Amino acid sequence: MAENEIEIRGLRKSFGGDEVLRGIDLDVARGEVVCVIGPSGSGKSTLLRCVNLLEEPSAGKVFVGGTEVTDLDVDIDAVRRRIGMVFQQFNLFPHVTVAENLTLPQRRVLKRDKARAASVARENLERVGLADKADAYPAQLSGGQQQRVAIARALAMSPEVMLFDEPTSALDPELVGEVLAVMRMLAAEGMTMMVVTHEMSFAREVADRVVFMDEGAIVEQGPAEQVVGSPRQERTRNFLNRILDPAAAEGPGGAAGGNRNSGSGPGPETGKGRA
Repeated sequence: MAENEIEIRGLRKSFGGDEVLRGIDLDVARGEVVCVIGPSGSGKSTLLRCVNLLEEPSAGKVFVGGTEVTDLDVDIDAVRRRIGMVFQQFNLFPHVTVAENLTLPQRRVLKRDKARAASVARENLERVGLADKADAYPAQLSGGQQQRVAIARALAMSPEVMLFDEPTSALDPELVGEVLAVMRMLAAEGMTMMVVTHEMSFAREVADRVVFMDEGAIVEQGPAEQVVGSPRQERTRNFLNRILDPAAAEGPGGAAGGNRNSGSGPGPETGKGRA
């Protein structure tokens, strides 16, 4: 049995009196791709943010590579160096080039020398198909290209785990495919990945396991084909029906909140990662 890269035990998180994670237990094996799906407000993004301590859990434990990251004495910076995270928004430095977006974090955090950082930057830009954009500025790139740069920047830090929080939700539909192609490549290379997504075709094709969350709890999990293709829980079926057939979720006043673009833009929940 593969060794677990991520272990989550009894994880709870509250914002004031609102409990958004209600005792989550979840393992992710080394090299496994786990897609987390569910309606907006179900706690998916908060779960990811607790894994790398962008949000401090209210209770429970999280282990990454055997290290308890929720230990009060843990070196948080050391933990985060092992975890790459890609957000809905690209968060690139706008006033430096694409290459510098990759070299600056390496030099400041990993203390790599200039030549080594530049070499790693070139290597990872090539991996995501953007070697020719090294000297461009973020504003000169499409949204899909900017998100690929964000992925390359995370990879340049040599993470053991990659977390993706709705990486395609801020993109125009025609740009989604190029980002998903990079994520497929990472999965094929054996990167351990947790992906919050509404891209059901990607989840079905690439994920080893799909986890459906609702109201802060895991309702169903299992092989991707089973959960997406033949869900056992009614709540999972209802959610997937809305995602896979948005027209079915439309009422007299227009589309309901359950279609695939629901919650994709920045809103009041984005800052706390409560999607």
